[in-house]
Amino acid sequence: MTHSSLPPVVVIGSGAAGLSAALSLAPLPVMVLSKTASLTAGSTPWAQGGIAAALAEADQPALHAADTVSAGAGLTDGSIAALLAHEGPRAIARLLAQGMPFDRTPDGRLALAREAAHGQARVIHAGGDSTGKHVAATLLAEVANTPSITCCSDSLAVDLILDPHSNSLRGVLILDPTGWRIQPASAVVLASGGMGMAWRETTNPAENTGDGLAMAARARALLADLEFMQFHPTALAIPDSDGSRLPLLTEALRGSGAVLLDRDGVAFMAAEHPLADLAPRDVVARAVGKRAAAGQPVFLDLRPALARDGAGHFPQVLESCRAHGFDPFTAPVPVVPAAHYHMGGVVTDHRGRTSLSGLWACGEVACTGVHGANRLASNSLLEALVFGDRVAADITLAAADGRLNREMAIAAVSIPAVRDGAGCCAVRDALRVLCSRTLGLVRDGEGLRAAMDEVARLDQQFSALPRVAPSLADGQAWAEARSLLTLVPLLLASAEHRQESRGAHYRLDHPQPREAFCHRLTVRQGRTPRSAEILPLHGLAGEPSNPAPASTLFPLQSVPRSPA
Repeated sequence: MTHSSLPPVVVIGSGAAGLSAALSLAPLPVMVLSKTASLTAGSTPWAQGGIAAALAEADQPALHAADTVSAGAGLTDGSIAALLAHEGPRAIARLLAQGMPFDRTPDGRLALAREAAHGQARVIHAGGDSTGKHVAATLLAEVANTPSITCCSDSLAVDLILDPHSNSLRGVLILDPTGWRIQPASAVVLASGGMGMAWRETTNPAENTGDGLAMAARARALLADLEFMQFHPTALAIPDSDGSRLPLLTEALRGSGAVLLDRDGVAFMAAEHPLADLAPRDVVARAVGKRAAAGQPVFLDLRPALARDGAGHFPQVLESCRAHGFDPFTAPVPVVPAAHYHMGGVVTDHRGRTSLSGLWACGEVACTGVHGANRLASNSLLEALVFGDRVAADITLAAADGRLNREMAIAAVSIPAVRDGAGCCAVRDALRVLCSRTLGLVRDGEGLRAAMDEVARLDQQFSALPRVAPSLADGQAWAEARSLLTLVPLLLASAEHRQESRGAHYRLDHPQPREAFCHRLTVRQGRTPRSAEILPLHGLAGEPSNPAPASTLFPLQSVPRSPA
């Protein structure tokens, strides 16, 4: 079978994971969908912290994997952590070959920095704190020169289309400026990013409303670790914030000597954890959060980092501070924890396969098991690059074996009714406030159960909104509210079920970890909307949580220790 006789592989999302997959799928035909007007969207362009990889002579992938497992608070899949760490240097080598301008030392070697919970200096940056911008630009330049890839902006993926008999993927329902479109697909790759906009205080851009995760949930794919949202401890505190994205103050600042201070100017993290300001993110975020909750402002003193590394290392940070009237050269700046990265997602194996035939996932929307209950700093871009490539390799093999969908036509599809955009925005905003109040840094059973009742009320409010013609603006507001109404009940159910505290999930009524919960919680949407089924499975149906020893998942090829 020729490639032209297949419908395209549809990649939902244009961040590092989606673009990496699209590039590695060449010459298979690929269609990349972005819900925004620009392909430079999602979290990738905002990523400041860099990419972690064992590149130094004194470092080893096994050490990187060990740090990843340690940060994950008992839930990280060790074999996947080993896979990520071993394939990390190859992912960096690919980016270098594509022209990625990583920062260098005066002698021309890659500049390596240390960040929180890393035992070695292994984080590489580009343009100081502009790593994500450079990753996005590098990958988009490659995409522009790859004729097998078609990019569609302003194309909102709304639902996955399943074969009613086999329950395998056949395509995607899309809303674009021309109206509804039914797009057949030989395979679908979810690379749609996270759901930080489910919280009012977030470092995520406006488009991160969990749309891909919600589509998978409605298709009853297996999901896991939904209760674990990582809160970044140092978002810039903006007075009278309207709920827009809060500027991130990268962890690299604290790696370079920046210090958290209380309202009296006292450094407090040494009393919270032996690693002080370099403690794991969940520890630092809760230390900041408990002071903020008590009405005590917290500040980050950037001056030690700026004196050590210079302003050129932190251009985005300085630009954000100036834009909001702060001068970090003269005084510490106020910070607040903010929803940053979702460790949960669609359950995948080491190839990126999900529980639905024809559906793969990579990046933040996926739950590979590598992050556990708390993601290690600078592993997110690495995971996107490594698993984007692994997904593409598996789909390419499936195409060669004739296992992809060949159907160019799709039978009649039920088109959902779009609701009034202003009303949908009100529901969405109410859900964000609810999540911040009940699914924030600290939770309790009473609050979680009360929140479920509030979601039911908001669902009724949403369903009662008047139907409107499906314009892109109304359609996006409707789809985002619908996504959150799909996901928030699943998050609440997972958080209520996990009656312990672990990593990013802290229960006031269950403040200690419990051995009975030292495993991932797998969940899927119930047979009725807004219901959840907590399942005993820890991995994909029919597979153990650790599918194979690390050494059998990937070839241990030699990688240059200092890529040129």
